[in-house]
Amino acid sequence: MATVKESTARSSRELVITAQQHILEQQQAHAPDAGGTFSWLLSGITLATKMIEAKVRRAGLLDVLGSAGETNVQGETQQKLDIYANQALLHCLGLRDTVAILVSEENEEPVTFDRARETGKYVIFFDPLDGSSNIDVNVSVGTIFSIFRRPPKMDGGIEAAVLQPGWKQVAAGYVVYGSSTILVYSAGKGVFGFTLNPDIGAYVLSHDNLRMPHQGNFYSVNEAQAHTFPAPYREYIGRLRSGALGREYSSRYVGSLVADFHRTILKGGVFVYPPTRGYPRGKLRLLYEANPLAFIAEQAGGMACDGEQRILEIQPREIHERTPLVVGGRAELEEFQRCWRATQ
Repeated sequence: MATVKESTARSSRELVITAQQHILEQQQAHAPDAGGTFSWLLSGITLATKMIEAKVRRAGLLDVLGSAGETNVQGETQQKLDIYANQALLHCLGLRDTVAILVSEENEEPVTFDRARETGKYVIFFDPLDGSSNIDVNVSVGTIFSIFRRPPKMDGGIEAAVLQPGWKQVAAGYVVYGSSTILVYSAGKGVFGFTLNPDIGAYVLSHDNLRMPHQGNFYSVNEAQAHTFPAPYREYIGRLRSGALGREYSSRYVGSLVADFHRTILKGGVFVYPPTRGYPRGKLRLLYEANPLAFIAEQAGGMACDGEQRILEIQPREIHERTPLVVGGRAELEEFQRCWRATQ
């Protein structure tokens, strides 16, 4: 028969901290005067991602695989799940009166709400289903989001609220729908991971205070396009291959941004998406792909740049602006910067 002490120890091990509990605890610790509106906003994101996860998990059993027969503003073929994921996020976030503006990869223009400045405090960007072209071959896909405060003065209209540099983000995160579903999130006070527990239908804390290794063993890049990379990138990949950083690197490339980034933050190394002949300004979108991942990387002790400058310092010019992206551990990024300077 278990003693009281043993029962108490077992109970403490079985206790879980949900994402909502953790967010409220963080809010009380760092912003005790906040009224809970931010946690209410984030609950809209977690609800939408649970809806998306349910569709992804049953994708082979439902009529949600394949093309929807349309293209989005990026000129990319929309998948059926792209449309569903976008609608889920627009619906769940649109019901939150704290939301002033929503910007999605799938919508040409921002979605606005006629809400008073006192209530509509936030501008949210999202890629509803990153890597969706891989869904029919069972490769991990994900959702990426970024949250900004609505500027106190709207003299520049919607454009001023939307085109803010990444350092002004108040929170960012992503969800990977893979062998398990995990939410990784930061509000500027560290990075935390929450795994969806299907038994209770909640994200529970599984990765406390994530830190990206200073140096890893992997680099992630589409090497089939290497002949079209600018000189600094070719030199850099060559140095990783040659052992110039004092260790051997292995290549790992999924082709789904959230999956490649998630491995990088856990295992270290570097993810590289250079300019190419087909995309001379880069392919990834600044506001809802590069900015949130750069924010998370820096919060975890890593770095992110576009070659010339820190990603979070780029002043956006348009909502679907593209950018090159190099993101990873400090050792890898410092070496990239040396290659960049040497080849200019």
